Amino acid sequence: MQPLRPPSRQIQFLFTIALASLLILGTTRIVLDNFKSSRSQFLRLPLILSNKHKVEVRILAVEIEDEDVIPEGCNVFEGKWVWDNTSSLFPFYTEESCPYLVKQVTCQRNGRPDSLYQNWKWQPFGCNLPRFDALKLLEVLRNKRLMFVGDSIQRGMFESFVCLVQSVIPHTQKSLKRIPPRKIFTAKEYNASIEYFWAPFIVESNSDNATNHSVVKRSVKLDSIAKHGKHWEGVHILVFQSYIWWMYKPMINATLGSPHNVQEYNVTTAYRLALETWANWVETSIDPQNQKIYFVSMSPTHLWSWEWKPGSDGNCFNETHPIPGSYWGIGSNREIMEAIGDVLARLKIDVTLLNITQLAEFRKDGHTSVYGERRGKLLTREQRSDPRNFADCIHWCIPGVPDTWNEILYAHILKDYRSKNTKLSPAPS
Repeated sequence: MQPLRPPSRQIQFLFTIALASLLILGTTRIVLDNFKSSRSQFLRLPLILSNKHKVEVRILAVEIEDEDVIPEGCNVFEGKWVWDNTSSLFPFYTEESCPYLVKQVTCQRNGRPDSLYQNWKWQPFGCNLPRFDALKLLEVLRNKRLMFVGDSIQRGMFESFVCLVQSVIPHTQKSLKRIPPRKIFTAKEYNASIEYFWAPFIVESNSDNATNHSVVKRSVKLDSIAKHGKHWEGVHILVFQSYIWWMYKPMINATLGSPHNVQEYNVTTAYRLALETWANWVETSIDPQNQKIYFVSMSPTHLWSWEWKPGSDGNCFNETHPIPGSYWGIGSNREIMEAIGDVLARLKIDVTLLNITQLAEFRKDGHTSVYGERRGKLLTREQRSDPRNFADCIHWCIPGVPDTWNEILYAHILKDYRSKNTKLSPAPS
């Protein structure tokens, strides 16, 4: 029997290489796991600039490229609608592919004969809107809450946002719960939620019941917001909007001070007072280091066709194309716009205005018209044959115009994320 020979140098070399490879793979796995973990939203690399100064460069866990954000100096709210029926990515989804839409907005399913309204794309002058990337957005929203606050128009924006992201999430990893006055969409893998909170006046009112409310008997508490505000505390991204419920009549019943002293207020005066109450809440309750606020301007209506077609006597019914040229409808109150601008300008906390009014003004074709609901029920055949009295020229078909609002919101969210997390800060000594 021959004695055992020691392994050859070649075998020892191969063993060393294999062991090193395993160590590298293990280390890489640990780094990647840490990279994705909630404990490390970015990596920190110390950088020595001199003997006296040391800073850390934060490398984002989500890489935000220049094309992911709105270019500096470009006003994305100024532009035009262009026809696009060639892109495989547009529209972003269909009614069939998104199970989270309410009947009020599913115009195709409700019998609308054309789908042209889905193929108009907003093109800003001088730049392009960043391409919507649902996976990138979900990474940015990891371990966060995003909440839309407002009326049924804002609910449509919420549903549009959910539809834009839900397709990339496995069926078992997503859910939608209705807990009035909230709706909560959860992306479980990301520990992220996209929520909606019913508050048609933002401040408190007698219309705050999410399922049982009336615009006819509306009464607003102009200086009360605490009951709502407790639901907004700690939410990382809040998107507010309130307009159409104010505009039912020129005057509105409201209280200021004593809850028992109901008086009639001019709508624009009442709106400004309510917005100031909201602004005080923002300044006393929001942590700007961990929370971001957006305010969406008024969603326009198209109730009278004589505004864009002189001599006509209809509304948005049967409209299939945007309004060409310049246009501003009388349904969009300029005094309300001024109030929004004034209050936001005085805020000490930065609130980003999403000024969607003008771009939506052109879209007389995008409303649900007779292909929606009234009082929770789809219109009957007889009601559809009477568009003068039953066409809804306030709410929007989805997919449709609200998707563009969310494209703009998406670009701002990514820009804010990059701006906040790539700043240089002192490194620990």
